[in-house]
Amino acid sequence: MTTQVALVGGTGKLGSIIHAVIDGLEGFEVSRVLTSSSDLAEIDGADLVVDATTPQVSIDVVRAAVERGINVLVATSGWSAERIALVRPLVDDAGNGVVFIPNFSLGSVLGSALAAAAAPFFPSAEIVEAHHERKVDSPSGTAVRTAELIAAARADRGPVSAPHADQRARGQQVATVPVHSLRRPGVIAKQEVVLSGPGESLSFVHDTVEPALAYAPGIRLAVPYAAQATGVVIGLESMIDIGIRS
Repeated sequence: MTTQVALVGGTGKLGSIIHAVIDGLEGFEVSRVLTSSSDLAEIDGADLVVDATTPQVSIDVVRAAVERGINVLVATSGWSAERIALVRPLVDDAGNGVVFIPNFSLGSVLGSALAAAAAPFFPSAEIVEAHHERKVDSPSGTAVRTAELIAAARADRGPVSAPHADQRARGQQVATVPVHSLRRPGVIAKQEVVLSGPGESLSFVHDTVEPALAYAPGIRLAVPYAAQATGVVIGLESMIDIGIRS
């Protein structure tokens, strides 16, 4: 039996990459492609909805799918823990699954996990993320997820040290971690996590060079997983054994 996929935002750059990967997955077929402005009733009859829209549209896509009892794979950025909490009761009541993937790159997921593992040993942590000038949200979903993982890893030690956080130039605090967002031409996606302590610092850098190649392995993992998921699942780290769970 072939799993019928409704791809919302399928005409965008990420949506096009996801479409190409699903076309190569045995047992899956993109049976309908929607744009961010399509009537969401078009997802009726799908077995899985994949959302690659915008932060403003994404929540409507998730709600529409959950109300219809359809599992959802959310590839749209901008889903913080607070925003996910808004839809978690809907998912729990419906009994289906919603999988949120801040970044499909395995390297990015590993970099965030390593930073979180190291975070309890350093009092200071800051994130600098850079994306192309067309990215509409900031901080990035990857930076938000990384900050949340760092905060969770430091639960027993307390929040990171962030002096002068009241000054706008110190970045936006996410889970107490200052995040600095760059939006500029000449870059696709790059993130650096800087951990600092007395007399030393440790940095984790991930740089996306070719999105189609970087994201494909993660998409191949996430699509079949999302089709069978139950409840709310966050991140590729839930699908690979790297010692970090949402």
